[in-house]
Amino acid sequence: MQFNFFKYQGTGNDFIMVDNRGGTFPKDDFDRVALLCDRRFGIGADGLILLEGEEPHFTMGYYNSDGRPGSMCGNGGRCLVAFARDLGLVNREMTFTAVDGDHKASIEGDLVSLQMQDVSQILERPNAVFLDTGSPHHVQLVEDLPRFDVAQEGAKLRYGLYGQSGSNINFVELQGKGSFAVRTYERGVEAETLSCGTGITAVALAMHATNRLPDNNATIKAPGGELKVHFEFRDGTYSEVYLTGPAKLVFKGDMSW
Repeated sequence: MQFNFFKYQGTGNDFIMVDNRGGTFPKDDFDRVALLCDRRFGIGADGLILLEGEEPHFTMGYYNSDGRPGSMCGNGGRCLVAFARDLGLVNREMTFTAVDGDHKASIEGDLVSLQMQDVSQILERPNAVFLDTGSPHHVQLVEDLPRFDVAQEGAKLRYGLYGQSGSNINFVELQGKGSFAVRTYERGVEAETLSCGTGITAVALAMHATNRLPDNNATIKAPGGELKVHFEFRDGTYSEVYLTGPAKLVFKGDMSW
């Protein structure tokens, strides 16, 4: 089998994108997906995304780099929007369905703004916050973030506190008013990634919920780049949550197996 693929990245979070509107990609072959995501024996990526369906009912099929279907991926969703635009399927706006429901999005140049799901349940732990922004996230403030051992401490919390199903783990440091730095250990990748869209969204909402974000706009700096989060907050619910940042084509090619 031979298929065309496209490699996209959103603030360093990289994805193999496949146009599967014809339904020919063997998406139940999880070992093959993992091989494609392998950075030594495959194309290399944090995940693989299938674009399926037709306008206005596009769907996003997301797989982690371990080959298994994953929960919502914010940066992957933004890359899907750029991919659909580059294929000529949409112009400036689109709606697609992911595993957590429908998402509206818009694109201008390389800048993609993606609507995330509403959030009304936030659990405050003694030293952290837990919430689900399409994927589960633990948000914890730390000091000296650049030197923090994300791999070791992230794995410890991902399994030790949240069990086998796990949670993504975000370590955060305040940078200034409305500005934060974050490093994320992602389940499914089982390593630190350069950026995590649902994690950055979770950081913004967690910082607001704990009175560390004074308004409804946050600038979050990940190792792979900067993203912005805007939201509304009424009656205990975060709505109109938008994640905004760049999404770009890296390269494209053909793969045989």
